[in-house]
Amino acid sequence: MGRDLPQRDFTDEDRERFRARLRASLGLLDGLLTSPGFGAGEPTLGAELEMFLVTRDGVPVPRNEEVRRAAADPRLVLEVNRYNLEANLTPVPLRPRPFTALHDEADTLLEAVRRAGAAHGAEPYCAGLLPTLRPADLTRRNMSPRGRYAVIDDALGRAGRGLRVSGEQRLRMRSDTFCAQGAASSWQIHLTVRPEEFTRVHNAAQLMTAPVLAVAANSPLLLGRRAWDESRIPWYEQAFGQHRRRVAPADRRSGFGHGWLRGGVRELAEEAVRRYAPLVPLCSGGDWDRPLRPGGPPALDELRLHLGTLWWWNRPVYDPAGDGHLRIELRALPSGPTPADMVANTALLTGLILDRAAREPGGELPFALARENFYTAARDGMAARLWWPAGPAAPVRLAARDLVRALLPRAAAGLAAAGVADDEVQRWLGVVEARVLTGRSGAHWQRRTHRALGSDDRATVRRYLELSSTGAPVHSWPAPQARVRGKAKGTGRGGSSR
Repeated sequence: MGRDLPQRDFTDEDRERFRARLRASLGLLDGLLTSPGFGAGEPTLGAELEMFLVTRDGVPVPRNEEVRRAAADPRLVLEVNRYNLEANLTPVPLRPRPFTALHDEADTLLEAVRRAGAAHGAEPYCAGLLPTLRPADLTRRNMSPRGRYAVIDDALGRAGRGLRVSGEQRLRMRSDTFCAQGAASSWQIHLTVRPEEFTRVHNAAQLMTAPVLAVAANSPLLLGRRAWDESRIPWYEQAFGQHRRRVAPADRRSGFGHGWLRGGVRELAEEAVRRYAPLVPLCSGGDWDRPLRPGGPPALDELRLHLGTLWWWNRPVYDPAGDGHLRIELRALPSGPTPADMVANTALLTGLILDRAAREPGGELPFALARENFYTAARDGMAARLWWPAGPAAPVRLAARDLVRALLPRAAAGLAAAGVADDEVQRWLGVVEARVLTGRSGAHWQRRTHRALGSDDRATVRRYLELSSTGAPVHSWPAPQARVRGKAKGTGRGGSSR
């Protein structure tokens, strides 16, 4: 869905031709998966960094097109609303120092956005949610000037959605547009996967996402209310239309899934074609089933477009570039607070996935508990209690902080086996370890600061911007100061946000 869509209106004939090509694409995919050399290249990591454009006081600045043009960098693209921007980082080999490379590029791109945004009073704000947004900011009038967003919005339908998140404070809002999704920003990781390893890696990603999300949480302030530690998760899902109660969770276009994978990427592709109606039935021209070049893989444009309209938290990607490859797009982690935090989260999740996929053929946890873990982690963050496999014994429940501390050696082993340099492993997993030991995630810092500053959204964002611009990871940020009768009073360090 990264490309513009030249067509907005579709006929029944368009839809039937698109469905026929989807079914034919499954057969072409079967042939690819058994082709010698397909997907056999060196493993790589990539990332997408979504951000908000704001003033120093946190007011959203709807100037993404102007900032993108001023930056003149093809890695920057527009996102859903006019105050959303996305940076597409360059894929890097998984060894020897992939995380430092991602960190440095993210840092460089954020600085480019700062420079380009200065003339518009805008700077980048990296967090899962922007606390200063209000319902009026989440309407179609703020939609980015790219046709694809209007096409998707029309296709999803304009029926009213009831968006609600109940946490420390309750929030409810009605919306008739997926522009409500513009409240959310993510850090999305792309991990290439060999076809024969896809099942194990995907299942490992489904299992390991919850504990990483718990300690990476950075989205506690939704429209000025303190809700879930990762309020972005339920909000994002509902913005795509999960308001319709007659639609079963497994059939919704955004969600966690409904079972452990058994049949590789083919199973997910077939499920996507069988279970979900085409949202944007745009057919490619010419010999659509032919390779892009002699001896190369077919583009499979229709299948790629269809998969791009399913916003699963761990989503399969087929890419015909080069000799072609498969990726898993790990979409659950929030943006921010700093490149150091995001890259540390990437090291933890990648290491855990690789280690688990190498050691275990299956989930060893009922999938219903893995799904429960995901939403529990989003709701409670570091305070979450998660189900975890215990070998032949029944699953046990562990505190997320304790679980991640116990899993850190496994993450290190997974990265080392992939050829990541030892100093790279220690550097980035060390950031996670310090965060877990102090108990200070981005969600923890935001929640405490918001409370200490008398629920002042702008003051909270202002302080967040000041500290995040230093590049120091969030666990090292100073404790907030509480306001007492117009003066500041120290709140002390440590303790829980709950």
